[in-house]
Amino acid sequence: MRDWQINRRTRTKQLIELGGLVQKAGLIELTDDDRQVLLGAFLAIAAKLQGEEREQALLLWRRRGKRAFQQTE
Repeated sequence: MRDWQINRRTRTKQLIELGGLVQKAGLIELTDDDRQVLLGAFLAIAAKLQGEEREQALLLWRRRGKRAFQQTE
């Protein structure tokens, strides 16, 4: 398989997994599948991660995510 095919499949897998996280968090239903709302929320997260509260936010979100994964296992 060519390198570009491997890279494309890897990226496709990553995007599918990220979409699964959006679904798992309930964001599709909570926003009525409003892509503008979702993008706005993601931009707010990105802005927070560029600020001074980055490490604190990452720690909090990582803990919440870990608990959510453990509850669904």
